[in-house]
Amino acid sequence: MIVEQDISSVQVGMYVLDITRPKNRFHLTKASWLISESMIDELRRKGVERLLIDTSKTRKQSQIRSVSKERASLIPGFNQDIYEASKVFNESKNIQKNLFHDAKNGCPLDLAPVKAITQKSLYLIFDNPDALACVINIRHKDEYLLEHSVAVSILLTIFAFYLKIDVEIAHEIAIGAFLHDVGKIMVPDYILNKPDKLTDDEFEIMKTHASHSISIIEKTPGISALSLEVAKLHHEKLNGEGYPNQISAEQITQYGRMISICDIYDALTSSRCYKEGYPQVKAFTILRALAKDNQLDDFLVDSFIQCMGVYPVGALVQLSSNRLAIVESHNHKDPIRPIVKPFYSLKPKHFEAAQDIDLAVFESEEIVKCVRADDFDLNMEQIIEFLAHEG
Repeated sequence: MIVEQDISSVQVGMYVLDITRPKNRFHLTKASWLISESMIDELRRKGVERLLIDTSKTRKQSQIRSVSKERASLIPGFNQDIYEASKVFNESKNIQKNLFHDAKNGCPLDLAPVKAITQKSLYLIFDNPDALACVINIRHKDEYLLEHSVAVSILLTIFAFYLKIDVEIAHEIAIGAFLHDVGKIMVPDYILNKPDKLTDDEFEIMKTHASHSISIIEKTPGISALSLEVAKLHHEKLNGEGYPNQISAEQITQYGRMISICDIYDALTSSRCYKEGYPQVKAFTILRALAKDNQLDDFLVDSFIQCMGVYPVGALVQLSSNRLAIVESHNHKDPIRPIVKPFYSLKPKHFEAAQDIDLAVFESEEIVKCVRADDFDLNMEQIIEFLAHEG
């Protein structure tokens, strides 16, 4: 018999056909047994409320042991999700590279691959927003131009998911974010890659990238008004002192306000050849200051910080046990005690496999401080590679 059951009443051994609530947010690769209590807990943490169960296929605990050895398709797990998210991120960078090439040579942008990859990102985020949030920390200092627009698109999609924005709208604004900085390819390299502070004249030239982006995107066949709107507004400020058009607050839509926050946050936290990125918590402080100065929407800034979490997914932290860990997911009831995955011992220094720790449960362990991979002669790419291979 096929029945719909609340998450509070499902048990290990039940056979899940689909997720029925929330609708259109989660998608199963295929039907699967619930093989452990931790799997059910993970569904609860993700916000799943109701499941479609085939009671004729329910198995006893002893029968489930053999199933648990198979790769679970219901929740692929952090490491598998990271692997899939990494593939999407790298594919996005390749598409971004082609966009810059076409824009530089005056060719119309091909929107089809942009629509496809942002759709893929959207589905991945709606299934597990934590995976891509983690992967955007795998950054190359010399690839900021390529990676920034991809990261902003991902952050904007995660933000839209948090605000419960309609899926179709989320996709359109993600496309706009993916394209928003394409005009930077028209800025001279000596300004784009200058390691020192830009002069006033150089900054005026840098600001022209926004107008170049708008011009290029407007000529893109099939671009929607909403995608164009997001790209147009990403450097405008509520106090009317933004660029390129000094638009006032009442003309800046919610989506334009959202991309401004995501754009600034990524710029602040990204490391480049000539500077190290700020830790996420420092970036939050700067966003709040900009909101207080009436440059950003204060309500949306607070919402973005809540969306990302006090300790954002993908952030590195030092634990009281003298280990480094990566923040894996939030505890919404206890935001200062997230779920973390230790991966590195500091005495002696070496990578080590370890179980996830729910800091809300294991109170003997706590976060000492946020850290950066560079502080320990590590980089995020090797950390993520270790986590993926460990799985």
